[in-house]
Amino acid sequence: MNYSETIDYLFSMLPMYQRVGPVAFKKDLTNTLRLCEHLENPHQKVKTIHIAGTNGKGSVAHMLAGILQTSGLKVGLYTSPHLKDFRERIKINGEMISSDEVINFVEDNKTAFETIEPSFFEMTVCMAFDHFYKNQTDISIIETGLGGRFDSTNVIVPEISIITNIGLDHTQFLGETKEEIAFEKAGIIKEGVPVVIGESNSQTDQVFEKISQKRDATIYFADKNFSVKNVQIEDAEITLDLYKLGKPYLDKAILGICGKYQVNNFVTTIQSIELLKQFNITEDHIRQGANNFSNNTGFQGRWQKISDTPLTICDTGHNHDGLSEVLDQINSMPYKKLHFVYGTVNDKDIDSALNLLPKDASYYFCKAKIPRALDASILKNKAAEIGLVGSSFSTVDEAYKTAKENASKDDLVFVGGSTFVVAEVL
Repeated sequence: MNYSETIDYLFSMLPMYQRVGPVAFKKDLTNTLRLCEHLENPHQKVKTIHIAGTNGKGSVAHMLAGILQTSGLKVGLYTSPHLKDFRERIKINGEMISSDEVINFVEDNKTAFETIEPSFFEMTVCMAFDHFYKNQTDISIIETGLGGRFDSTNVIVPEISIITNIGLDHTQFLGETKEEIAFEKAGIIKEGVPVVIGESNSQTDQVFEKISQKRDATIYFADKNFSVKNVQIEDAEITLDLYKLGKPYLDKAILGICGKYQVNNFVTTIQSIELLKQFNITEDHIRQGANNFSNNTGFQGRWQKISDTPLTICDTGHNHDGLSEVLDQINSMPYKKLHFVYGTVNDKDIDSALNLLPKDASYYFCKAKIPRALDASILKNKAAEIGLVGSSFSTVDEAYKTAKENASKDDLVFVGGSTFVVAEVL
């Protein structure tokens, strides 16, 4: 098979949560462990950092990778989902796994796939472990897919565990309350392994503290140890002063990305860097790595500018907390009219998301090219019930083009609601 045929095989033969939803989700690590054993357990032969959380885990993963690779380390990075190319999921120092390596991995292990019958995610995780081991990474950053306790990535014993924050998302799998979701995410806390909690919360702190104590894992609440002042958001970067326990730590640090919600992710990243003392990360590494992490790691899809005239922004934030942060930034921007290209999937809390959206925008409701996507006409009708006015389009491309045509040079076009809508625009 060539690369295109290989990817088609993976999508068709192995259930993929992002495309088909709950049928691909399993509360069981057996398949991952069996496939790892078939590959001679590469996950046990590489140093790792494990990241879970409702929002921000992809951003923290890329920030960490950018700083660590600036220090001269060979850094593996496993994230999901991808936006344009499957290979985005598996990178070393910003370079995607090659097409040939994907083809060869599938060809070499096809018999094992057919025997074990892994999900798409289980297979992809094992491909990443295998790639990182064969290329002898110094450290590999592993982002969970969904949850933590039963996530396919949760077969590693990392150098540190990171939980960015807790919000209400994937409640059909992880629980209806923040406490229940925190318990699932806390499944990545391992015996004796330090754990960083990015954003403290009165509802969830005790969950993390209890499990950390039980597993003899020292816990660090990033936002209790670090704070920021003098945050300035420019066209393509954020400048801030960072304090540790009230004392100056890093002045005029530049974060090479927009999206003011990234400030919290930066604090989580810095707390994590503090615990990786074996790598001798200097202030210069932090400054350079933070400033250039987006370019150096290939990070995409978070408050990303697509064009200048009219100003067009996309962002993959899609759950209640993620959308709230995105809308907060939209509200702080100057524009004449907002044109909102919006689509979502059919297993989300759609009403909750729609109730966040501004009433004075023009909406272009659309359906991404995946089985989970919600029909655009259904979305339009639901939106109309709460006063959101717009048109429905059968494709993302049609909605996006119409929004661009209708917008004047002083307007803002925003694309979001779903990772898959953003992926098609990019």
